[in-house]
Amino acid sequence: MKGTIKSVVLIATASCLLLAVAACGGGTAKPNEPTKGEVFVYVAAPLSGFQANGGQTVLGGVRLAAEQINRAGGLLGYKVTIVGLDDQSDSDVAVAVAEEIKAKIAEGREVLGVIGHYNSGQTLSAMAIYKDLPLIVITPTSSEVSLTQEGYQNFFRVNANDLTQAKVDAEFLVNTLGARRVAVIHNDDPYGQGLGKLMADDLLAMGANVALQLQVAVEQSTFDTEIPQIVAAQADAIFYAGYEVEAPYLRAALVQAGVTVPFLASDGAFLAATIDESGGTAEGIYVSSFAPSPKTVADAAWIKDYQAVEYRNPDTYSINGYSALEVLAAGVEKAGSFNSVQVAGAIHALTGVQTPMGSLSYDAAGDLKNQTIYIFQVQNSDWVQVYPKP
Repeated sequence: MKGTIKSVVLIATASCLLLAVAACGGGTAKPNEPTKGEVFVYVAAPLSGFQANGGQTVLGGVRLAAEQINRAGGLLGYKVTIVGLDDQSDSDVAVAVAEEIKAKIAEGREVLGVIGHYNSGQTLSAMAIYKDLPLIVITPTSSEVSLTQEGYQNFFRVNANDLTQAKVDAEFLVNTLGARRVAVIHNDDPYGQGLGKLMADDLLAMGANVALQLQVAVEQSTFDTEIPQIVAAQADAIFYAGYEVEAPYLRAALVQAGVTVPFLASDGAFLAATIDESGGTAEGIYVSSFAPSPKTVADAAWIKDYQAVEYRNPDTYSINGYSALEVLAAGVEKAGSFNSVQVAGAIHALTGVQTPMGSLSYDAAGDLKNQTIYIFQVQNSDWVQVYPKP
């Protein structure tokens, strides 16, 4: 196991303003404040390390949703307390996080659910423990297909899976950009490997040629061996399945080698670092995403509330974290209970939870019935949604 586990209990500080000390110190509750106790929701994501920004955007969205729920009286009269746990983008650490949550349940803590994990590899590892716990797991971003093929009764996701991502991305490359020879490159974790294979299969099914299939390492930043292979493949487009810790460096190396064909990266690269770390070569690249930009779906009041809770602007996957807790809360309200079996049944029976990601409803496996992939392009050093048209 690498590193240590850091647990941070995150509660909205806005309720403890200097002029309201009495209300935070055991005074009389306000009319809409929860009064029956508290229930806990854990957010398991990378809160440090190379993917910290992505994990923190998820955590921020969950915290905002909890603050709004509590402001309206809580869940069944209970305050929702959010606890962030750092899985460090490491599957061994993710298992330790799951064990920590299991221990809290054994101690008698009322744990409603887990929003997490951020990456498919960590989610797959942690589900070996979560599947037997009395809680609901809703991943905000894990897309590996097998997650909903394992028969988990307590697992859901608010994002599309990689079957959908590969199909939409392949169609975008072939039908929108006119690509006929595509180099498919992926990193070496389960997410990258699975998505790379699906993408190659979909391209072939559409009549395009896979000019090259190439695997690189997670966090690889130099590509001296790979660039000659890519150049020799003479592809007219490049697809990369991986993260923001590889994509900008791959893009920069390609441009330096004179390869400027359309470049589409997967959702794992939909972070500011892909632009910031590209050495000025990010302009024009495409990235697919599991959520719309907060700028296109959130109103000024939502953004102001987010800033009050997080002291920063919403970012890439704030929408996903927010929507995940909305789904969990809707399941509790429909079930009228915190019992995980009843809540899971209620979530499956929901006809549509209205979220910033649209109306969400679920199939028997925990996948969304209607899955959407968004594609952004870097224009003037910012993400601009180009599909579907906002």
